[in-house]
Amino acid sequence: MAIPNYTYLKLKMPGLGRVNTIDTSFQCAYECKVECCDHATAIIASKELTTIRKEVTDEVAYLERSAGSFKLVEGTKEVLIDPSSPKGKVVRIGTTLSSK
Repeated sequence: MAIPNYTYLKLKMPGLGRVNTIDTSFQCAYECKVECCDHATAIIASKELTTIRKEVTDEVAYLERSAGSFKLVEGTKEVLIDPSSPKGKVVRIGTTLSSK
């Protein structure tokens, strides 16, 4: 039931047998506006963060499922990356590739 008047920066509300009027300054109105915008930005950012977290979680779950289904293809062989290395790291290369 309040009636704001933005031109005069006044807010009128019905009270006990009279009308209560609240007024402010342009500086206070500006500070409230900035605070309101900051608050709205924080709310929107938190909602976007929740959406991004859900998308990332779904993508990680998909990648974990697909990583376990890897099968070796016939026609590959293992080659040592560094024969002098004690760790014996290997890479698989295809043996059925053309010479081109």
